Amino acid sequence: MSEEPDVLFAVDRGVGRITLNQPRILNALNANMVSLIDPQLREWAEDPNIREVLITGTGDRAFCAGGDVKGLHEFSDDPDERFAHAADFFRAEYTLNRLIKRYPKPYVALIDGITMGGGVGLSVHGTYRVATERTMFAMPEMTIGFFPDVGGGYFLAHCPDNLGRYFGLAGARAKAEDCLKLGVATHYVADDRLPEFVAAIGDAPIETLLDKFSSRPTDGRLAAVEPAIETCFSGDSIEAFLAALDAEEGEWAKKAAAHMRHVSPMSLKVGLRQLNEAVGLSFEDNMTMEYRLCRRFFADHDFREGVRALLIDKENAPKWRPASLEDVTDAMVDAYFAPLNGEELTFD
Repeated sequence: MSEEPDVLFAVDRGVGRITLNQPRILNALNANMVSLIDPQLREWAEDPNIREVLITGTGDRAFCAGGDVKGLHEFSDDPDERFAHAADFFRAEYTLNRLIKRYPKPYVALIDGITMGGGVGLSVHGTYRVATERTMFAMPEMTIGFFPDVGGGYFLAHCPDNLGRYFGLAGARAKAEDCLKLGVATHYVADDRLPEFVAAIGDAPIETLLDKFSSRPTDGRLAAVEPAIETCFSGDSIEAFLAALDAEEGEWAKKAAAHMRHVSPMSLKVGLRQLNEAVGLSFEDNMTMEYRLCRRFFADHDFREGVRALLIDKENAPKWRPASLEDVTDAMVDAYFAPLNGEELTFD
């Protein structure tokens, strides 16, 4: 029996349909999936019979729970081969992110379920992002010694009220109502209307269907703590954020501080500078910056250690280097942002 393909493609009533088809691993994005989606999107962009594109995930748990980082780590026992494969994957993935950002036709992502990491890159840059009662957004990359990539840093940098810093650095999660607040989602469709909405896609322009079927969720928690988040993350350093969080009495602040003290100090320092710089960059220049960062992280100790501790051995006790924020120097951070000699990611 042949294996199911990683991605399914179909055309129905003028809609190009992409279905991520790895439910066993929560539709985690791998190199093969990227290599299939990119050319198909380019073909549909030129096809006058395709009016819009819809991307969904198989199963009822996840739209896409991130990139298949474990697969990258296990690609080869040879470190040089593993690095080359990862560099090619991230270049292709970030190019796909940019294609979605600049797509000439309505691009609709049904973010039904877990939407993290690579799944954010496949959705948040598109025209419409439809949340459901199962939507759960997060950018947890720092737990494995990485950073908010796939254009997520660009998106987070433009969130209001320091919410991007909170979600990017403190590992916070958002349900549907808060996704609308953040801009992760543009619309919400309740479960009792979801099957009818999905079945109707193609019968009318997507804008008409969104107006007809969308409503307002009531599962958010940000409204109650947003002023405190804005205050706590208004400083100019990770140390200042932690001091402000420690002075807060809310449970959300305790969780945020505990998370930040558990993740890679290098990831925190680099991630904050990334968010600060992304504010003034075009999307393309941001992706060039992110490619520099991913190459440095993949070659460095903390990413390998984070993957080992959380995804391979699963003992959740990574040994970061440097081990503390005070040992992360400005020169160390600067090195992550330095241009790549002859290997930059650029766009036409």
